[in-house]
Amino acid sequence: MISFKTTQALSTMELTPTDTIAALKKTVESLSPEASLRFFQEQFPDEVTFSSSFSFEDQAITHMIAENAKDIKLFTLDTGRLFAETYSVWSSTLQRYNLPIKAYYPDLSLLEPFVEQNGPNAFYDSVENRKSCCYIRKVEPLQRALKGNKIWITGLRAEHSPARQDLEQLEWDEVNQIIKYHPLLHWNTDEVKSFINKESIPYNPLHDKGFISIGCAPCTRAIKVGEDFRAGRWWWEDNSKKECGLHAK
Repeated sequence: MISFKTTQALSTMELTPTDTIAALKKTVESLSPEASLRFFQEQFPDEVTFSSSFSFEDQAITHMIAENAKDIKLFTLDTGRLFAETYSVWSSTLQRYNLPIKAYYPDLSLLEPFVEQNGPNAFYDSVENRKSCCYIRKVEPLQRALKGNKIWITGLRAEHSPARQDLEQLEWDEVNQIIKYHPLLHWNTDEVKSFINKESIPYNPLHDKGFISIGCAPCTRAIKVGEDFRAGRWWWEDNSKKECGLHAK
């Protein structure tokens, strides 16, 4: 059993974000993802939240939370345009782990005029429209979900895209004023799949059909042989524009 001892100043975030992250790294870098999740739960009670899109990575982390840190809060962003398979694995996850998963939805005061003025598929028309749609359906709900928390756990992996190769496992999100922790950052796809299979974790069947990164149904397709991980997201856009704003610095 690991005993975690940290200072009161750290737990109350009295240090600067840089100092706090440096102090946390000293503990976390020597721990497994499971032990790190338990550490954050104990160090920041009721101030740790995990965002799940029910991807391979997120399902693995949900399992770790269920087995090791049940007090960590779970949430998801229901954009209203998700795949039927995503809703199915959401239901399977609730049945398997019996953990509450809070859903955050788009603000109708933003969504309704956008769709009325631009149409339901306006994201195909321009990058500006697509980013506006992502903001309404994802970014603004995320901001509400993160309020009141100090640690945001994500399923980001370095293998997902070149932009994520230089990420640190612990980083400061200036936009949302929160510390982000990526427990599986350095895991490769085979490691994630092996963990999923070993623990018999429910997962999105679209992963078996060539879908790597799964988001909204109109904006996601299976990737082709030789394409990178993000090729299936917003495939009609230039690669340099393929972020929705959830993980902006």
